[in-house]
Amino acid sequence: MAIDKKMMKEVVGRLVVTKEGKRLGLVKDIAFETRTGELIQLLLKDPTTHTKNLNLEFSEQKEPIIPYNSIIAIGDFVVVSEEDLI
Repeated sequence: MAIDKKMMKEVVGRLVVTKEGKRLGLVKDIAFETRTGELIQLLLKDPTTHTKNLNLEFSEQKEPIIPYNSIIAIGDFVVVSEEDLI
């Protein structure tokens, strides 16, 4: 079975939405474990009003953080589970 891999530059700038279709913002950056390459979290830019109502952690630069465990799929959009964000 082939593993679907995406280059970081392909993910940065993509729209992040919940599985219900609510927009959260755009991927600004990706944090990963340097030894293993494991994805840890996404940082958002241009957060929507809906994003501000969620109980998200923020980076030192006040950017909302989307944890890896909430990501369902990465394709044309980054799809996350809102239940895993709360």
